[in-house]
Amino acid sequence: MKFCFGDIVVVHGNEIGVVVKSWKSYKPRERRPVNEYDVYVRMSNGIETLPEDKIQRYAVRHKYLNKREMEWQHEAQEE
Repeated sequence: MKFCFGDIVVVHGNEIGVVVKSWKSYKPRERRPVNEYDVYVRMSNGIETLPEDKIQRYAVRHKYLNKREMEWQHEAQEE
């Protein structure tokens, strides 16, 4: 698993969240286990279940990312 409890992550492109639960899911269409996470999303004030490929590690500290911070986030993911 790429993320664990307490990791701060970016979801939906520019919203910040915190991983509160992680597990492997076995879905009939997938031929391998899929890592899924329950993430508390600050902007919606709720918990969402997301697959690992929809989450990025967070590198900045705000409730949401502005355009410049989204560029920094992207650059950090590319290195």
